[in-house]
Amino acid sequence: MKTTINKLSAIFFVLMLSGMASAKAQQTANLSLEESIKFALENNVEAKNAQLEVLISKGVIGENRAIGLPQITGNFELTKNLQPPLIILPAEAGGVIGGDNGAPGQGSGPDDITVIPFAVNYQSSLTFNLEQMIFNGSYFVGLKAAKTLKSLTEYDKEKTEIDVIEATKKAYFTVLINKERKVLVSANLERIKLLLSETEALFNEGFAEKLDVSRVKVQLNNLKTELDRIEAAEQISKQLLKLQIGMPINYEVEISEKIADIHSLSELESLLNNTGYRRVEMDQLNTNLDLAKLDMKNNQVQYIPNISAFGTFQRVTGAQQFNTILDTDRWFSTSFAGIRMNIPIFDGLQKSYRIQQNRVQIRQLENQKFFLEENIERERFEAKITLQNALRTLNVQAENRELALEVFEMTKIKYQEGVGSNLEVVEADSALKEAETNYFSALYDALIAKVELEKALGIL
Repeated sequence: MKTTINKLSAIFFVLMLSGMASAKAQQTANLSLEESIKFALENNVEAKNAQLEVLISKGVIGENRAIGLPQITGNFELTKNLQPPLIILPAEAGGVIGGDNGAPGQGSGPDDITVIPFAVNYQSSLTFNLEQMIFNGSYFVGLKAAKTLKSLTEYDKEKTEIDVIEATKKAYFTVLINKERKVLVSANLERIKLLLSETEALFNEGFAEKLDVSRVKVQLNNLKTELDRIEAAEQISKQLLKLQIGMPINYEVEISEKIADIHSLSELESLLNNTGYRRVEMDQLNTNLDLAKLDMKNNQVQYIPNISAFGTFQRVTGAQQFNTILDTDRWFSTSFAGIRMNIPIFDGLQKSYRIQQNRVQIRQLENQKFFLEENIERERFEAKITLQNALRTLNVQAENRELALEVFEMTKIKYQEGVGSNLEVVEADSALKEAETNYFSALYDALIAKVELEKALGIL
């Protein structure tokens, strides 16, 4: 394990250095299947975002916990009264006396008023408010819901990682199959080149016809075209693999695994006999069910009064001249404290309707849970049947491939000894190519079926 981690670290180091190199220079990472999966879990965009969601959920827990702590605010105000507010009183109260037109007067008639300013030119205040929750049923439910939400994000992260592993394996196997096909087609190409050389020699000596040479050339051209197609498919599959594991597209990737390293009969038999483990989808659904129950509980506790304590401390001052407003002998203190109880009396049955909705949502989730349990069993059954059929097909195609190769070799020997025709050799080669194509198609299907069964069993 330590060697693998060191190798992955080296790969990261190479990728970092390559960014400082010339744009034309490319570094190559040679990855095994296990290394590809580890690389993907650390660099795939979906996997990284799932990890960030877990961090967000931790912040939600802290945010909800902070609601129960003292809430303290401060406020500073400085006011310039451009036109100080006035209070108007009957003239009998004394002060500036005026008639209906507001002009000063000496008497105190029935329509006379007294105008008194009740603010100075400058006012300032410094206020501190404190509020502390004493009891709120929703607070305690919210704390539990936040922790449950964190569990859900962790299950979501696990599900995302499973999907990333599945996609990485499938992409890796696609590259592997194309690589093996490329090796085989290249070997076939060399074999046909040799046959063409031998046929041309026989033609020059008068032991073969021009038609024989042409037939072999057609086979050679077909193989060249097939090799080009496989090379293109290999490059495309490598690009897909890099995308799945989160490696930049402009870097090169090679795979180090062989078919023999992955295709283990004992492992396949063990999979077919495995009854399966827990599926993260069930954990996700159970957690959503818990959240729905907590939501209903939150609506229920809102019928209970909530209690909080509060307090305010204030320093106030005022002055006619701005340069005296900060004098300490002009500042005065006020303060008060109390307890507040909010009692829900009637809300038009809003909470009752919300609780009814919660009950229906819980029933829906319970139905989904039952369906998911049945669907998981169906997936496991189908995945095992699919893998069994794929293995049977693979065994048949492997045997056909060996037989086709044997027929080709025997036909070639007969042709070289003069007791067989060139047409038989060409037909045998075509049959061999078809058998090889069918074999690799069956091998790919078996590998994909293996991944599907691993996912269905919950062991990816």
